[in-house]
Amino acid sequence: MPPKVILVNYKFTGTLAQFAEANLPSAQTLSELPGLRWKIWLINEAEGEAGGIGLFDDDATRQAFIDNVLNAPESDPAISHIIYKVFDVLDAHTAITRGPVGHGVPV
Repeated sequence: MPPKVILVNYKFTGTLAQFAEANLPSAQTLSELPGLRWKIWLINEAEGEAGGIGLFDDDATRQAFIDNVLNAPESDPAISHIIYKVFDVLDAHTAITRGPVGHGVPV
């Protein structure tokens, strides 16, 4: 079964430094999330946007991330307009372009 991807985008308030400091503990917490292989954190300070791309072992672990992190009731008031999309990975194509996500490709 190919790994599962989520693409997340949201708005944030404050400075890049404030965002980075406030979210550093979240990075540690997410690093311990079962089934999360990796997450790339994205930021566009000029537009007040942030987000990420995450790679999960399967649908169940990706859905747990959606349910327990993205849709958590205790949302951060500095974050709004959360949009996410879920994707599967095309292993053969990704392997050709050296994406570290498919089977037989180092992760």
